[in-house]
Amino acid sequence: MTTILITGGHSGIGLAAARTLAAQHIDLVLAGRSPERMREVADELGATYGVTVTTLPLDISSLASVRAGAEEFRRAAENGGVGSLNAILCNAGGRFDGEVSYSPDGYETTFATNCLGHFLLVELLLPCLAARGRVVYTASGTHNPDTMDGRAVGAAVEPDAVALANDGRRGGKALSAGRRYSTSKLCVVMYAYELDRRLRRAGSSVASIAFDPGSVPETGFLRGMPGLVRWLSTSAVVKWVFKRVGIVTSDAGFSGASLAALAAGPEHAGHSGTYFQAQDGTLSAVRSARVSYDEQRAAKLWDDSRQLVGLTAEEEALRRA
Repeated sequence: MTTILITGGHSGIGLAAARTLAAQHIDLVLAGRSPERMREVADELGATYGVTVTTLPLDISSLASVRAGAEEFRRAAENGGVGSLNAILCNAGGRFDGEVSYSPDGYETTFATNCLGHFLLVELLLPCLAARGRVVYTASGTHNPDTMDGRAVGAAVEPDAVALANDGRRGGKALSAGRRYSTSKLCVVMYAYELDRRLRRAGSSVASIAFDPGSVPETGFLRGMPGLVRWLSTSAVVKWVFKRVGIVTSDAGFSGASLAALAAGPEHAGHSGTYFQAQDGTLSAVRSARVSYDEQRAAKLWDDSRQLVGLTAEEEALRRA
């Protein structure tokens, strides 16, 4: 039976994707830090579609939590508690406004949440993926400083994992929340491309895909902003203005269905190393930021991220097994 693991599958775009996948009779593993809400969604999907939905406690900002979640998943897979893993959807994430903050591991929260947690999760679970499985990373058009999306939140800076993880440390001036977010999403796109290159060199049939769901204000992305800002962002007038100025817009239903298609649709089986974008009811393969194709930068980002998450000898052995 096909099984797909999705982080953040209990709300927003992730929930819309989970419902779409469940309607296709695909079993799910919902990974997140809200056990009660995940249980509610699991019960809903199971009752509505007759699928098996497993919940996995996992705080993507904490490396210890990611390790515990990956181990729990591996045990369930070995014991037959979950079916064959066909896709990992690295969907959870967020923007963290206000003063710079740090994860339980001491890394800047945005980079820890949007980048390092998923990087480690994929490293630990890649050996569990079935042949022709897929890894789909939820990115953002804000990663590209040459677009209105990127200019609106603050242009991404150099994708240097060590500098981003330690942003604001040792008396240094921290990046703005917008630039921390856009840069983290640039790193996500580069992870997707670098994983594709490594998979191809290894002769693997697993696909690695990057996905921009577009600007979807109703997902709670701006939950840290004042109430008036959140309300204005969902108004018809603001959505019209966004389109007029060139910001990529979508809605949770379509973006969730697009994420589901990238995870399981046969039409996307051969699209590893591709960046997809949802915009106004259309899902298209488009070009990402110019710097995202820089293989030297991507290899350094990957190697530095491996050092930051501290893969153990035992974890390395599992990956090679």
